[in-house]
Amino acid sequence: MDLGEIEQLRGELAAFVAEVFASVPRRDQRAKGDCYLRGLMLDGRRKSIQPMAERLPDGDMQALQQFVNQSPWDHAAVLRAVAVKTVPVVDPLVWVIDDVSFPKDGKMSAGVARQWCGALGKQSNCQVAVSLHAASDTASVPISWRLFLPQEWQDAAGRRARAGVPEEVGHLEKWRLALDLIDEAIGWDLVPQVIVADAGYGQNTAFRQALADRGLDFVVAVRADESAHPHDAVPTAPAWSGTGRKPALRYRTGALSLKDLAAETGRKAYRQATWRTGSKGPMRSRFRVRIVRPAGVAARRHAMARAGGSTAWDGVLPPATLLSEWPADEKTPTEYWLTNLPADTPLRHLARLAKMRWRIEHDYREMKHGLGLDHFEGRTWRGWHHHATLVTAAHAFLTLRRLDPKATAPA
Repeated sequence: MDLGEIEQLRGELAAFVAEVFASVPRRDQRAKGDCYLRGLMLDGRRKSIQPMAERLPDGDMQALQQFVNQSPWDHAAVLRAVAVKTVPVVDPLVWVIDDVSFPKDGKMSAGVARQWCGALGKQSNCQVAVSLHAASDTASVPISWRLFLPQEWQDAAGRRARAGVPEEVGHLEKWRLALDLIDEAIGWDLVPQVIVADAGYGQNTAFRQALADRGLDFVVAVRADESAHPHDAVPTAPAWSGTGRKPALRYRTGALSLKDLAAETGRKAYRQATWRTGSKGPMRSRFRVRIVRPAGVAARRHAMARAGGSTAWDGVLPPATLLSEWPADEKTPTEYWLTNLPADTPLRHLARLAKMRWRIEHDYREMKHGLGLDHFEGRTWRGWHHHATLVTAAHAFLTLRRLDPKATAPA
């Protein structure tokens, strides 16, 4: 937006800021939040503090620097207010877990390390954040964020102190951060939806089990090489000789890959389903649903632990619903999802849920290219979370305007 469009929205933006920044006690700090949001929405290639301050008539670089990097306002309270205001309007069908990377130079930015960088498609020096989004077919908004702290930061006291990493923050795997985000959102009294995630999370047995233990439905992507038994496979044990330990019940045939299970009956078992209408017309493909029993060391350990130990376990692996996709122009199935939804769930609905992650690309595209999510130049833990929160608030404000039939959408 240009300055003229920003000025036309000053009243609406001021009311929005007053509501979602109500937890920030000082009026001058709330005014800086208003200024920062205008800077993020204003046209310009860079959305770091200096160029934003130069573009704004009331821009004060030193004041904005202090507000983002040093001021102790609680970013979680602002995120909660934004989510409580925005999520019900979006009316989400799913909650999506995802992560995003930020390439960085140097070693001092909070959480930076050499790790997989999705933005570059390779191992590189970057920060990674895990995010939770509420998504419908027409809109999506981020709910909250967690900056990932790699293992090498766990005991690096000097780096932690210089980056302002709180003492209580330690290394947690990304799937655990995802669970924290979900628990936090539920604690904000948001109504949980079906959890959707890519294979980076869906492949993890502990993550799927933790969702089920929370009573949450999920549809998560998994890799083709994930192993499973057919649903009707039964663990058996050889006859006991009467001496020594009784043979344990176990599956006597090896587990198959999901790729093999999905392809074993050929195309004839697949049915066509349309999951949504895109800009070029109906989006459809061919899918199959069947019940399987995910296998592997982690699956056995979880089943055994839930039964109360090896002596109490009957050797039966719990079932899951497998959704697989085999497009008409492909020689083999291409995509796989595991879900705890019943196998008789309508195929179109399952496909729609599985494919809902596409909305999040809109979030990231707008937040990165339009609102400067990856333009933050500070190094501190507090500064990063403040910047991500302000970008989330700007994105939410624009989303609410787009969803308001009475509003004129900004350019």
